[in-house]
Amino acid sequence: MDTSSIGARIKAIRLEKKLNQESFGKRLGVGKTAISKLEKNERNLTEQMGKLIMNEFNVSYAYLMEGKGDMFDDLPETLLDELADEYHLTDIQKKLVKTFLELDDEQKDALTTLLEKTFTK
Repeated sequence: MDTSSIGARIKAIRLEKKLNQESFGKRLGVGKTAISKLEKNERNLTEQMGKLIMNEFNVSYAYLMEGKGDMFDDLPETLLDELADEYHLTDIQKKLVKTFLELDDEQKDALTTLLEKTFTK
C-alpha cells in the first residue's frame, strides 16, 4: 500500500485496525466524511486530529507525520494494559478485571457481596 501521504497513512492505520471509515471516525469524534476527506488528502490533518489518532490508536508520531518507522508505538494501548504490566497480571487476571469493570453497578454489587461472603468466613 502506498503510504507516501498523510492521507494514505491514515487509511493504512484504519485498515490495520480493521475499521471502516465510520467506526474509525466515531472513535475520533468525527464522521466518516471527515475521515474520507483526510484519506483523500482533501482536508489537512490538524494538530488536534493528529494527536487524537496517535493517542486513540497508539500510532507513532514519526509514522503518521513523516512515514518513518513503525506504524504503532510499543506502548500499552489502554490503562488496563498499563495496570496489567505494572502488577504482572496474567491474561486471565486481566480478563477478570476487564469483565468486572464492564458489569453494571447491580452486577458489581452482587459479585462483591458473593466474594465477601466467600472470603470473610
